[in-house]
Amino acid sequence: MRVCIVGCGAVGSLFAANLAGLEDVEVWAYDLDRAHVDAINADGLRLTGAGEALGRLSATAHAAALPPCEFGIVATKAMHTDAALAATAHAFAHGAVASVQNGVGNEEAIARHVARVIRGTTFPAGKIVAPGVVQWDVKGDTTFGPFEPSPAAPAEIERLAEACTRSGMPTTAVADARPTQWRKVVFNAATNPVGALTGLTHGRVCERSDLRALVSALVDEGKAVAGAQGIVLDADPEELIDHAARPDVAYEHKASMLQDVEARRSTEIDFLNGGISRIGRELGIPTPLNDAVTALVKGLEASWS
Repeated sequence: MRVCIVGCGAVGSLFAANLAGLEDVEVWAYDLDRAHVDAINADGLRLTGAGEALGRLSATAHAAALPPCEFGIVATKAMHTDAALAATAHAFAHGAVASVQNGVGNEEAIARHVARVIRGTTFPAGKIVAPGVVQWDVKGDTTFGPFEPSPAAPAEIERLAEACTRSGMPTTAVADARPTQWRKVVFNAATNPVGALTGLTHGRVCERSDLRALVSALVDEGKAVAGAQGIVLDADPEELIDHAARPDVAYEHKASMLQDVEARRSTEIDFLNGGISRIGRELGIPTPLNDAVTALVKGLEASWS
């Protein structure tokens, strides 16, 4: 099996390094960070923290160098999905491509470029601490299922899930991946912007009663938008939020949006809270808090220029 990781940031690196440890899987990674790519090719991709691994794989910043792949796993930021797939689609002419990204709309962007798409959700998290080195902060499960308008075959989805599980990234193949995806969308939209706007880690946000109340109100709006689409979440996001706030889980973890703000990079706000607001407008569901935090984060981004 040949798998290409499209976007070898923190989450993509977790999949890449672990899958590279399997004898029957050949892993390629495509990323525009040349220092990261060069370090991977020279010394391998090292994971530290919650899990230890050293993956030997082929990395490139040149999409044309990618060989044909049976599977793709897209882990770019949501705003880069379309450009990344436009560049790499040739590698998946006969393959299936999964998203493990944050937010809504990624599968639709992938489907513009490839025929068979897998709807994916993953909960592991980490951060790049040096070129070729990723700190694994949070372990967690992954779910794969068909993207209904352009689905991969069930056997393909099961094959990729099985390989990920064997590699140390527990993954389940399901018939409907939307309940898990929307649980994470609601979780991220309720917590990430609050951390990004305050500079607080997940645990520190949750230990303040005023901020925790805001998080719960954002959860309620997200659940209402999910419900209006006929999606019944597979678990309560509130339980996931409280679990992640434990000292032994993700108390000190900086949400990806906070990491972006600290680095003055564009955030995924349009695909998280902005996505919930957009779908809410389409379905007639009011989302005033998601509207507000979207405006605040976009205002923060505007202040950098």
